[in-house]
Amino acid sequence: MREFKRTDRVADQLQKELAVLIQREVKDPRLGMVTVSGVEVSRDLGYADVHVTLLGEDTPERIKENLKVLKQAAGFLRGQIARRIKLRHVPELRFHYDESVVRGQRLSSLIEEAVESDRVRHGEESSTDDEGERG
Repeated sequence: MREFKRTDRVADQLQKELAVLIQREVKDPRLGMVTVSGVEVSRDLGYADVHVTLLGEDTPERIKENLKVLKQAAGFLRGQIARRIKLRHVPELRFHYDESVVRGQRLSSLIEEAVESDRVRHGEESSTDDEGERG
């Protein structure tokens, strides 16, 4: 059980450090506003799967380009992390686009639309009911 706690702690620390490093240290003009939405570390601490989202337009081309930039910067980022976190072995960084945030936003807007159309429909029904009661 203790092993899982350690990987969770390492994942949390990596997420915090990477969020700052990607914003401040990766000087590639192709890189957009990247958010580190989560990190999963393998049990042996050999790999860290870093899940990122993009702020703004996230076309497949833009996603692919940003992941390419991050992949190229992985060695640099790993070196920076080694200086900041006391780990015997810094996990290899693997970057993935996190679609769950985008899916969540889509679902949220669909729910808002449904609630609004329901409110409009309900509002129209209640106004006709009111008129029927008066007459």
